[in-house]
Amino acid sequence: MQIDQLDVQLIAHLRREPRIGFLEISRQTGVARGTVQARIGKLERLGVITGYGPEIEPAKMGYPISAFVFVQLNQGRLDDAAAALRAVPEVLEVDAVSGVEDLICRVVARDTEHLQEIVNGLVASEAIQRSTTHIVLSRPLAPRTAPLLQSAAGPFRRSRPAEG
Repeated sequence: MQIDQLDVQLIAHLRREPRIGFLEISRQTGVARGTVQARIGKLERLGVITGYGPEIEPAKMGYPISAFVFVQLNQGRLDDAAAALRAVPEVLEVDAVSGVEDLICRVVARDTEHLQEIVNGLVASEAIQRSTTHIVLSRPLAPRTAPLLQSAAGPFRRSRPAEG
């Protein structure tokens, strides 16, 4: 799907202020309210916009340790491993990947002992053969999508009135 600069502007407004209304976005962008509503609806239907929930900071909730757990599976056990991972609230996301490891999991913990308990619980699953854990020391670049949106929309071009 191709997005344009207006889509980028609308998404930027929603990222900054998820509870903003269509009328206020219309006022701030100078675009008709109906256009704003139609564009955002299209972005939702196409799956570009996937939610409006508040973003949370696990460290502020008592989970200051962040880690990546690389998991090797026993053959054919992806569904079982996914179920085991889904049952652990501290597992925030899981990606199946190519390479030596089969899964990369982003995990948070209260402290290193808690992280060890989480990992021990995961490797107790019959689906998981082994794991390797890497503790995050710092986050020089937080998850972001704005640069990707700009790149996908291409260079900004002002539309010219039709001639003739």
